[in-house]
Amino acid sequence: MSTTFDVKTHCEQKGISLLELADKSGLDLPKLRAVFQNRWTPSPIEREKIAGAIGIPWEEIAWGHETPIQHIYGHGPG
Repeated sequence: MSTTFDVKTHCEQKGISLLELADKSGLDLPKLRAVFQNRWTPSPIEREKIAGAIGIPWEEIAWGHETPIQHIYGHGPG
């Protein structure tokens, strides 16, 4: 079992570009760009498509946000 990395790191290790990932997975480029930037956590079905396009089990990919979620309206806590 390999080390768990994010989608971008796995793609870089395998020499897969963002455009190739979009083509192989069938997912749209803006969504995959957000996944690459850790701004979007894909659905379970999307995770399987992405992992299949990379050629690894989805469990070997670290999924999740790195960008803090902020309120759009209001002034926040305080």
